[in-house]
Amino acid sequence: MSRVQVEKTYKLYIGGKFPRSESGAVQPVLDADGDVFAQVAWASRKDLRMAVVAARSAQESWAGRTAYNRAQILYRAAEMLEDRRGTFIEQLSVDGRSRDAADDEIDAAVDRLVWYAGWADKFVQIVGNLNPVAGPYFNITAPEPTGVVGVVAPDDHPLLGLVSVLAPVIVSGNTAVVLPSTSYPLTAASFSEVLATSDVPGGVVNMLTGDQAALTPWLAEHMDVNGLEIAGVPADEVGAVIDAATENLKRVSDHRADDWYSDDAQSPYQITAYCESKTVWHPKSK
Repeated sequence: MSRVQVEKTYKLYIGGKFPRSESGAVQPVLDADGDVFAQVAWASRKDLRMAVVAARSAQESWAGRTAYNRAQILYRAAEMLEDRRGTFIEQLSVDGRSRDAADDEIDAAVDRLVWYAGWADKFVQIVGNLNPVAGPYFNITAPEPTGVVGVVAPDDHPLLGLVSVLAPVIVSGNTAVVLPSTSYPLTAASFSEVLATSDVPGGVVNMLTGDQAALTPWLAEHMDVNGLEIAGVPADEVGAVIDAATENLKRVSDHRADDWYSDDAQSPYQITAYCESKTVWHPKSK
């Protein structure tokens, strides 16, 4: 018997769930022959607002977990990405990569998740400090997560670039609202499914496939977003985005890389870019 071909529609990822865009808008993803490979939900400003609410609701609980537990969860995401290698090879091929190039990008993305998982319980020892003071006191400085961070992911290497800017945001206890590549949304939508099966609590990562250029100003201006990663913002638009982000003094970081495969594309200091330094005083016991 002939059967109806079931074409997948990739949804948004908000609060640990997969809703359609509130507008119902979708965009087709075409293969090399110009045929529809899949449909991807197209986010609106209302979807963005809902994603920020979900990220804020999840942030305190996520930050309250131990660093070791966050490391376990990132490592689990690396495991699930490896397990779905065949799916990502197919999707990266639709995005125009050869099978070998897709394989290399998946390898690098898995390795980057593992690398940041390894830093989860170590970076504090680099940037934290016991400060010398005059008097019978301990003066201790330690990093704490900033809060909700907006992530504008790069177009080049839509999987590896996404992982490279997202992992350092969430590993310290921040939550994220992510605007993935407009040109290559498929791998980001599929990566949401990796996160959903990796014990990442709902709301820690919220993925909004859509018109990145249209949504970025609203993310930058949102008063309940504390930080912004702008690796995917075109160079000639960076100034305007930074101006928009100053309304509530957001932290703005730009970790775009010339080569996402390079060791220069990963650093523990990318983690601390989304942290605040908290200093406490404590009397010494006699």
